[in-house]
Amino acid sequence: MSLLALARGAPAGVQDALSNGTIASVKSNLLKSASASWELGTAAEALTELYWPELSVFRATGVPPPTKLNSSDEASDVLGIARNTVSTKSGQSLPLVQGDGAVGDPASLGVAVLLAAWTSGNDSNNSYWQAASNQLDYLLHVAPRTDDGAISHRTDQVQLWSDFVYMAPPFIAYYGMLQGGDSGLGLMQVAYQQCQLYRDYLRDDSGLWRHVVLGSWQDDTHWATGNGWAAAGMLRVLETLSGSDQADSLLDEINDLTSWIQEIVSATWPLQKDNGTLYNSLDDDTSFAESSGTALLASVTYRMAYITGDDTYLHAANRALALVASSVDEDGWLTNTVDPYTFNSPTAPGDHSPEGQAFVLLLQSAWRDYWLAQCACHAHYPVLWKISRTLQYRVSSVSRPTSKADRLVLFVCC
Repeated sequence: MSLLALARGAPAGVQDALSNGTIASVKSNLLKSASASWELGTAAEALTELYWPELSVFRATGVPPPTKLNSSDEASDVLGIARNTVSTKSGQSLPLVQGDGAVGDPASLGVAVLLAAWTSGNDSNNSYWQAASNQLDYLLHVAPRTDDGAISHRTDQVQLWSDFVYMAPPFIAYYGMLQGGDSGLGLMQVAYQQCQLYRDYLRDDSGLWRHVVLGSWQDDTHWATGNGWAAAGMLRVLETLSGSDQADSLLDEINDLTSWIQEIVSATWPLQKDNGTLYNSLDDDTSFAESSGTALLASVTYRMAYITGDDTYLHAANRALALVASSVDEDGWLTNTVDPYTFNSPTAPGDHSPEGQAFVLLLQSAWRDYWLAQCACHAHYPVLWKISRTLQYRVSSVSRPTSKADRLVLFVCC
C-alpha cells in the first residue's frame, strides 16, 4: 500500500478505493470473524494478494514464490493460518479439515499451506508438504465424482457447487506449478479440466452459472457470489498456469480460461443497478441488493481489465467499488451482505459475513494492481507498457507468455 500513499488520487477513469484506515478495520474484522474452512482459506488468499502481493500468483515473483522470505514478519498472518490449520489437523485426516462436510472447502487452505511448505526450507518431509499432499490425494483419489470426472463439492453425495471452483482448482494448479515436470503439468491440466467440467454442468444460455446442481437438491439461481466464486477461482488457475515454467504447453487451457472468465464478466454487468449494486440473484429483480457478490465480481473485473487490456466493464467495476466503499460501516464491517449459509436471504441484523470482509480486501488489491499498471506503466512508460502487455497477456490461439522473463517486464515499472 505504500505506493498508493504517494498518489493524490486515482488516474482518470479509475474510482478511488477505500482508505488505509478502513481497510485495516475490514482486515481486523475478517480475522476476528473467519472460522469455517472456506472463510479462512479465502482470508489467507485475500491477505496474500493485498499485503504480500509479491507472493501471489498475480505477480511474476510469486510463481513460484521465493524459497526464503525476507523476514520473520513477511506473510506472518497468512503463514499463521497455515500453521494453525496443520497443527490442529488430525493425523488420520486426508483433508486439511476433518469432518467438514465439503470436499472443496478444506482445499481452499491448501495454497497457504503450500506457501508455508515452500518457504520453510522446501523440505519434502516437513509437515506442511505432508498435509498438502494428503489433501491433494483426497481430492484426486477419494472424493466422490460424477461419471465424467467432476469432483463433488460435498462429501455425502455427488453435488456440484460453483463455490468449488474457488476452493479446489487453484490449490491443484498451485501444487502442480510448484512440483514442475510432467506430473506438475498433469496437475495443472487437472485443475483446468475441473473448471471445464464445472462450467459444462453449471453454465446456462445466459452466460451465467447456476449455483448448485445434482444431488438431493439444486439451486438454479444465478447467485452473484457463486458466479464470483467461479470467475475468481478460474482467474487464480489462469494466473498460475500463465506464470508457470510450462505455460507454453498450456496455451489452449490459458485461452479457454480467459474466455470463460470473460463470459461471466460480460453477462454480469449489464444487470448492474444504477447505484452500482448487483442483486443477490443477478437477473432476478425480486431478489435484493447484495454487496459481497458485487465486491468479488468487481475484483475479477479489475484484474481481467489488467490482464486482457479490455476495459469495457471498467465503469461498472468503478461503480461497484463506490457502492462497496459506501457499504462499509464506521466499524469496518461490510453491510448489505447475503447470509453465506442460506445463500438467499440477507445477513441478519448484528451478524456479518466473513467472506464479504475478504472480498473487500480482494477488491482493494485488484483495484491497486490495475491502478499501478495504469499510473506507473501506461502514464509514464507507454512504450514499455504496450510491449509488456503484448508479451504477458496477449490472448490469441497462438500466444500467451513466451517465457518467465517476459512476465518480469511488466514489473520493471510497477
